[in-house]
Amino acid sequence: MTTGSEARFQIAPERMPEIPEGKMTEDQKKAAAELKAGPRGEVKGPFVAFLRSPDLMRRVQKVGEYIRFVCPLDKRLGEFAAIIGARAWSQQFEWWAHYRQALEAGLKREIADAVAEGRRPTGMAEDEELVYDTLTELINTKGLSDTTYVRAVAKFGEPGLVDLISIVGYYTMLAMVMNVARTGVGDGKPLPLPALPLRALPL
Repeated sequence: MTTGSEARFQIAPERMPEIPEGKMTEDQKKAAAELKAGPRGEVKGPFVAFLRSPDLMRRVQKVGEYIRFVCPLDKRLGEFAAIIGARAWSQQFEWWAHYRQALEAGLKREIADAVAEGRRPTGMAEDEELVYDTLTELINTKGLSDTTYVRAVAKFGEPGLVDLISIVGYYTMLAMVMNVARTGVGDGKPLPLPALPLRALPL
């Protein structure tokens, strides 16, 4: 996002920066090599912190591999779910990565920018509105009403709803780890998400 509201400051020094190879354990070296050999090609973002627990990193990245490269949900919707999760946790790296991917997948810029600003987007397609309604209700209320559940299953089926919930759950987990680790966006880039008051996402 490159609006006037773009934050012009950098995140505090990272608590869990990259581990130099010479300081890695053998298991960390193996886990890093496995990650680099897969579709990600490198250890970056949340996996820099997750490498502190290499066996957990292996299992977490397999979930992410499914979500990013296998999940049958329309990628536009999956990336929309990712930025909804990133905004809920004000996770800068996650937003920086998935904002671009959401636009590349076909999400309208004005929809993504509204989420960044903490506003309910206008002009959403029917499936986008359902994704937004489902996930913001879930995040805000910790569950789904019968009405929202029935609408979501009618549109996406039970497998699709489970995938959708799991996408935002996966990115929530990554956001928590990166917020604690103070994972930066890299290359001296300004933080893309403006600060918001602590409140629920608009329904």
